[in-house]
Amino acid sequence: MSTVKTEDQRHLARAIELSRLHMEQGAGGPFGAVIVRDGQVLAEGWNQVTSSNDPTAHAEVTAIRRACQAVGDFSLEGATLYTSCEPCPMCLSSAYWARVGRIVFANTRQDAAQIGFDDSLIYDEIPKPISERIIPMDHLPSLEAKAVFDAWADKDDKIAY
Repeated sequence: MSTVKTEDQRHLARAIELSRLHMEQGAGGPFGAVIVRDGQVLAEGWNQVTSSNDPTAHAEVTAIRRACQAVGDFSLEGATLYTSCEPCPMCLSSAYWARVGRIVFANTRQDAAQIGFDDSLIYDEIPKPISERIIPMDHLPSLEAKAVFDAWADKDDKIAY
């Protein structure tokens, strides 16, 4: 077996171990994640939604936050995200924003749906026109909001991300 596959299996097994351990301890749902770059584990995360009363505290988001803190950068370019389940839309978006290079997962989103973690509503809502989404959204243009964007565009010392 290739070294890459062996490493993938090892890190994915750790993500799965985290999912079980923290689920059994009551931290949240059965999800774990590990972020690795250049063979080094940057961070681990697990679902903490119910223990922290934070609906964004999914395993992948928690791991991304910790990894970025550990490396002192908002970019995880070249890193691999190992996760016990296919990332939900929020976690997948977070991985894109963090510039994660690769994702390896065990359970699928269909597997998650079968145990009550169904993301299909979100996947269905995203492509809809704003006016047809379940959560009402009202666009209230603001000259001041536009001025802030203009100021950002002109800011010489901004850090682009």
